[in-house]
Amino acid sequence: MPTNIEIKKNIERAVLVGAITGRETEETVKEYLDELAFLVDTAGGEVLTRFTQKLDKPDPATFIGKGKLEEVRAFVNESKADLVVFDDELSASQHRNLEKALKARIIDRSNLILDIFAMRARTAHARTQVELAQYQYLLPRLAGMWTHLERQKGGIGMKGPGEREIETDRRIVRDRIALLKKKLKQIDKQKATQRSNRGSLVRVALVGYTNVGKSTIMNMLSKTDVFAEDKLFATLDTTVRKVVIGNLPFLLSDTVGFIRKLPHHLIESFKSTLDEVRESDILLHVVDISHPNFEEQIRVVKETLAELTGEDEKKTIMVFNKMDKYRWEEQDEDDLTPPGKENISLEEMKETWMGRENAPSIFISAKNKDNLEGFRRMLYDNVVEIHKKRYPYDNFLY
Repeated sequence: MPTNIEIKKNIERAVLVGAITGRETEETVKEYLDELAFLVDTAGGEVLTRFTQKLDKPDPATFIGKGKLEEVRAFVNESKADLVVFDDELSASQHRNLEKALKARIIDRSNLILDIFAMRARTAHARTQVELAQYQYLLPRLAGMWTHLERQKGGIGMKGPGEREIETDRRIVRDRIALLKKKLKQIDKQKATQRSNRGSLVRVALVGYTNVGKSTIMNMLSKTDVFAEDKLFATLDTTVRKVVIGNLPFLLSDTVGFIRKLPHHLIESFKSTLDEVRESDILLHVVDISHPNFEEQIRVVKETLAELTGEDEKKTIMVFNKMDKYRWEEQDEDDLTPPGKENISLEEMKETWMGRENAPSIFISAKNKDNLEGFRRMLYDNVVEIHKKRYPYDNFLY
């Protein structure tokens, strides 16, 4: 049973479907679908169009109502779309019913994120984590993958009712899940040994929403070439580098980015990856302030970190990145100058609610290296503070 996604030469054409339910507004769902479109692009697909529908609650059979389902079906038939992507997780029965009705491949956000993680996984650790999450996602959906459930034929040594084919597959998948969990425990032990061999250097971890510039900051501080790309989940494997500011060394780790509606199985599988976060002394929470909904992204990261680490008291520095793209909200509509630092100075940024309510915080542009020295100084001061407590006799370093 394949677990890694093959990169296809032909671009797959996708239709997006989202539901406006509960307290969600049309604007919120539009932003969710923008992110879903970015996920499709990251996976190598092309979005043809989007459909949304206001619902009190999703239809238990087809998620969307019959009228909207007919609209989607007509478009899929006319455009010859390859797949339909739903922004919310679908049940096994919804998935099966939608495939019958639309005559197209159906995936949901969770499935899409798992596919991207499978493409991005490079190390044995990441591949094992992703494979485990895929099997855990697959297990309750096996029933929808079979149209024949007849009993296996008996034979010599095989008397009795036998097993349904789906029961056989469920047993195989459960066995594989158990094997992968055992393999992950072994890898985690090796990782723990590696971390213990690093000595007692101060540890700093980059955390944040996906595609906010963490890897660019890592490259900027460590002067190394960590892979950075304008795609979601460009970094999947945790990278650790030794950084020296002045004459003070410390360890800097770049971790996988977070995202809304991150599949629960993926969170469980990647808890071990976030050991770097749990064992760090300082968190650098990187925020893309040019994103229109960066405040919600901050909330998502904080909630996910609390779930992953079980704590929210760790020393955190808010790093507001991409200040060169930030548009000053009070800029006149008639002001035709390009949005960015020309419209708001660094000092003015410090006086905004972002600077006042998120201390300690720093505003930078990692790409343009704006306020790089201020960032290095703030980081140095915080590392020194911890280093002095840990090594009170190492004053020669300062």
